[in-house]
Amino acid sequence: MTVVTSEFEVDPETYKTLVTIEGDGGAGTIRDISFGDGVPFTSGKSKLDVVDSDNFAVVYTIFEGDVLMGQLDSMTHHVKFIPSPDGGCVYKSTIVHNCKGETQLPEEAINMTKEGFKKTFKAIESFIHANPHTY
Repeated sequence: MTVVTSEFEVDPETYKTLVTIEGDGGAGTIRDISFGDGVPFTSGKSKLDVVDSDNFAVVYTIFEGDVLMGQLDSMTHHVKFIPSPDGGCVYKSTIVHNCKGETQLPEEAINMTKEGFKKTFKAIESFIHANPHTY
């Protein structure tokens, strides 16, 4: 097992630990997630489906844990970083909510997810700017 520290060091209110339980960090890697006190969840399990370094994209699926709110079978996150002319990039994220049966995810749950990811990526951006030689 390997503990991945970068995410929760950057945003400890959201992530306590990310523990790799299977895989090498590439596609197929499975991680246990322990959430921090800043979110209303305690756990989740995710699988890294796609790592596309050439196109700055990843796809991962959260398939277990209370983060699914009892309403979802899974959530698949499609994340892409698009280079911009000024040397930075634009972050694009699409989340596919795979609801149980005919369940409809409440709008407030969708907005909470969007805001949570926005907060985390802002924290990552700030960390990278403050520590440019870390990555």
